[in-house]
Amino acid sequence: MSHLFHIPVMGTCFTTDTPLRVAHLGVDSAISLVDDKLLEKIGFYYAQKFGMPYESAVTEHSRAKRIQNFLNLVNALVQKKFGEVLQEPFTGESEKDLYFKILPTNDPLRLRYKEMLTLPEGAARSREEDALTAEMRPGSIDVNIMVKLDRPGFDDAKEALRGYAESDLCKNTSLILSAGINQALFSEMENFPCFYRNASGSFDKKIILKISDFRSAEIQGKFLARKGLEVSEYRIESGLNCGGHLFPAEGELLPLILQEVAEKKEKFVSGLTRTVQKYYEAHGLDSKRLLPHVPKWTAQGGIGNFGEMERLLVNFGMDRCGIGSPFLLVPEATLVDPETRALLANAKLSDIQMSLASPLDVPFSLLKTCGAEADRLEKIAEGRPGSPCPKGFLQNNSEFSQRPICTASREYQKKKLEEIEAAPISCEEKAKKKNRILEKMCICHELGNSALIALGMESAKSAPPAICPGPNLAFFDGIYTFEEMVNFFYGRGKVLAKAHRPHMFALEILLYAKWFKTCVDEQKPLQKIAANLKRGLDFAQTIAESKAFPGENLESIRDAIARTLPLIEPYL
Repeated sequence: MSHLFHIPVMGTCFTTDTPLRVAHLGVDSAISLVDDKLLEKIGFYYAQKFGMPYESAVTEHSRAKRIQNFLNLVNALVQKKFGEVLQEPFTGESEKDLYFKILPTNDPLRLRYKEMLTLPEGAARSREEDALTAEMRPGSIDVNIMVKLDRPGFDDAKEALRGYAESDLCKNTSLILSAGINQALFSEMENFPCFYRNASGSFDKKIILKISDFRSAEIQGKFLARKGLEVSEYRIESGLNCGGHLFPAEGELLPLILQEVAEKKEKFVSGLTRTVQKYYEAHGLDSKRLLPHVPKWTAQGGIGNFGEMERLLVNFGMDRCGIGSPFLLVPEATLVDPETRALLANAKLSDIQMSLASPLDVPFSLLKTCGAEADRLEKIAEGRPGSPCPKGFLQNNSEFSQRPICTASREYQKKKLEEIEAAPISCEEKAKKKNRILEKMCICHELGNSALIALGMESAKSAPPAICPGPNLAFFDGIYTFEEMVNFFYGRGKVLAKAHRPHMFALEILLYAKWFKTCVDEQKPLQKIAANLKRGLDFAQTIAESKAFPGENLESIRDAIARTLPLIEPYL
């Protein structure tokens, strides 16, 4: 028994309390560990709300302790809530009923639940109610670490790892490692036994790798295996059809990546077993604990209906799917202030842009109508661009000083703009360079503001919020209940997406076409990118010609291919 979807991490705050909202209903979700100070603020809020003890972290490892305290609180509250749900009677309208109602349509427990409702009151029904209750499990409380978010002189990722590893979370939880490989961090995991097999041969804390392609899975999976660490899930994400930071690599489209995974995953996983066994033997660990272990493979990035989920599960052999941005429109699931949520509901595709807002110099999906973007433009108009940099998580530039500073900071932008103004280049080139500098936004701080506004701890005026949805969100235009959204993605209930919504693969193609144009403008080497896109388009064509799953808009794939081919053909 399990859901066919999970709610992946979104921004630094939007899924911060999602486990408190959905874990008791059996749905897995993930918390970002980027902003430990934000977690502490939200922790104090919930501790006060539910009368729980909570302490400030003032220790040698204060970042780790803040994270540990928050996760301990979330774990305690989820267990409490789940315990309360277990005690509820089946009334047809209780949260206990909802647990079973939102399971996949043909899930055996859902079918048993529906059958139980037809039984008359009596001993037989009571026995079945007790049996169903015994099968209930809370959703997983997962955490996400951006592994390369380490400032010079700091160990942000390692401290986040410590906070999670030493937390009370156990058995039903995973550590998601995203945004590449960090060998020092991966090696640090050896110091925490919770990531290795326990006496029963299972894991106290599991490892998930968020990857961009099969090669990434190979490199990271093999590195971890040499440390005796086993991956429980490989989470494949579209390079452009997602929210937050975007990783277009060299034009490789998701369908072709998934096809390679489907063809190679079994042999790859079997090859890691002996590597892990050697580590256990060399380090005095009991290799008899290494029971057969088959990791899950999941996909995410722009999924918009049940048919697209079925395509990923059936055709590509995925075990589950990640569905993120549409849940930003569900108050029961995510932490977003009402004004920003309304902006999301009204957003057009042109409002969700691939921007240069991130100081990491990685493309970033941004809602251009959000409060933080208006605040950025206002500061530029007033002649004081940049942020005061209140948190400093992205202080990694030493261009003007030995002390690293953030490229979105007021300090950096003032110096950089002066340097550009003095450069012996044309006015047109100066304007172009200045715009690239001014586009940077204080995302490590402003991505957390929506949560504080939603909880009544800040105002939009004093804390303008940024939000980073995927473009798929533009095809949903309402505020929905959790049950409505889950039912939609399981192919039942009312249709929530707009009728003209393009297929997830079509939207990805169009996003790559737009990105390819920027590569042309920036005079990047294009032959390899064009060749990769052509291979992806050819494979997408075979999907467009296949039999559609319910609700799939395959015609939009054909249209996207036709619009993109002329762009890349001159470079093939």
